[in-house]
Amino acid sequence: MKVDLISAEIGSTTTVVNAFTDMNTDNPKFIGQGQSYTTVLEGDVTKGLKNAFKDLKKNLEAPFVEYKEFFATSSAAGGLRMTVHGLVHDMTVKAAKEAALGAGANIKFITSGKLRRSDIKRLRDIKPNIILLAGGVDFGERDTALYNAECIAEIEELKDTPVIYAGNIQNQEDIREIFDEVSRKVYIVENVYPKIDKLNVRPTRKKIQQVFEEHITKAPGMEKVRELVNMNILPTPGAVMRATQILEQEIGDLVVVDVGGATTDVHSVTLGSEEISEILVSPEPMAKRTVEGDLGVYINVNNIINNISLDELSRKMHISIVELQNIIENYKPIPETDKQKELIKQLTLEASTIAIRRHAGRLRYLYGTTGKKTIAEGKDLTSVKYIIGTGGALTRLEGIDILRKMIQGSGDELLPSKKVKILVDKLYIMASLGVISEKYPKGALKLLLESLEQGENIIL
Repeated sequence: MKVDLISAEIGSTTTVVNAFTDMNTDNPKFIGQGQSYTTVLEGDVTKGLKNAFKDLKKNLEAPFVEYKEFFATSSAAGGLRMTVHGLVHDMTVKAAKEAALGAGANIKFITSGKLRRSDIKRLRDIKPNIILLAGGVDFGERDTALYNAECIAEIEELKDTPVIYAGNIQNQEDIREIFDEVSRKVYIVENVYPKIDKLNVRPTRKKIQQVFEEHITKAPGMEKVRELVNMNILPTPGAVMRATQILEQEIGDLVVVDVGGATTDVHSVTLGSEEISEILVSPEPMAKRTVEGDLGVYINVNNIINNISLDELSRKMHISIVELQNIIENYKPIPETDKQKELIKQLTLEASTIAIRRHAGRLRYLYGTTGKKTIAEGKDLTSVKYIIGTGGALTRLEGIDILRKMIQGSGDELLPSKKVKILVDKLYIMASLGVISEKYPKGALKLLLESLEQGENIIL
C-alpha cells in the first residue's frame, strides 16, 4: 500500500505510527495506525518502530507500506531534559520555566540567583540536553546571569550541552563571548521577561524545539530516525501544545490532558476571565503546559497506586486485595484483560485529577486592617469551553467519563466549570498532527476536528 505520509510518536513506553494521505488537499485522510512497545532498553528505538510498522501493515491488511514523507515526535529516554536558571524565582525563573515547558521539555532542575557549588554538582549529575539561562529584565540587573554563564561555561562534563540565553538584552554580547572563549555553542534569543509583569515566551519556545531537533541523539537509535524524517523531530509534548494552539484558534479556550506511561501533561490555551485577571497577582502565559513527572500509568504506576491505596483501589474495582495485587504483578503498558483495563482507568482518573488541580490556579484570601481581600494565583481555567483527552489511556479507555469525573474540585480552585464540553482524541493522532501542522496546517486541523467529533459534537 502506498501512502503520502507517516508520522511516528516514539514515547517512553509505546511507539505509535500513523499513516495519512492527501494532506495538502481539502480532503485529508487518516489511513491507519500501528503500535508497539518502545525499545529504549533494548538499545535501539528503531526496533520498536519496526514493530509498530508491522502492526500497521497487519491493521491495514497490506504486505507493505510505502510513504513519501516521514515525520516524528519523541519523548523516549526522558524526552527533552532541561535545566532552567534565572534571577528571581517568581519572575524571570517562572518565565523561563513556562517557555521550556511549553516547548515540551521535562525540567529536571531550576535555580534562582547565583549558582552554588551544590547546584553545579547537580548539573553534572543531571547531564541535561539543553540549559536555559535567563535573568534580569531588559536594562535591569546583569551580574547574576553573567556569573551563572561563567560557571556553566567551566563545567567540562557539559561542554557538548547547548545553552540558550533568554535574559537581559544588555548581556547578549558578553554571554556570547563567555561561551566563544571555551568553544561552546550558545543560542541568543529575546528576553523571556523583558519588563515587570510581561512574559515573552514564544521566541524561547521556538528556539528550544530547534535546538532539541539538532541534538536529539540521546535515545539509542534516534540518530537513525533523524535520518528518516523530512521535518524537525519535535518533543512529543511540544507537538501536543502546537495542536492545542491550532484548535484554540478554531474552537476557543481549551485544556488538553495527556496521560502517558511516564508523565501526565496538561496543556491550556486561555486568557481566563476578566474578573479573575483583575485580581491575578502575577502574569500567566496564554498557552501553558505543566508536566507531572511522578504521574505515569506505567513507569510511575506505583506512585499513583500509593496515592490511592490498595484498599481504595480494590473497593473501586470491586475485587479483593489479593486479586488486585496479582493484577499489579502482571501489569503491562498495553492492557490485555478487562481487569487490567479497569485498573488503568482508575489510575488514569487519579493522575488526571491530580494533574489538572496542580495546573489550575486558585483563589486566596488575605486579611488586613481593611478586611478580607481576594487574590488569584496561577492559571485561570474558568473560561475554558472544552477539555480534550489524548494519550493512550484516555483515547482507549472511556476517556470522556474519566475526564468528566476529573473536574470535581473546591470552589477556590480555578477549574473548568461542570458545563464544559468533553472531547477525546479518539484516533490518537494529536501529537502526530501537531508536527504535521508545520507543513500542512489546514489538513492537520481538519483531521484533528474529525478525531474529536467522535467524542462529542463541536459547536463552532
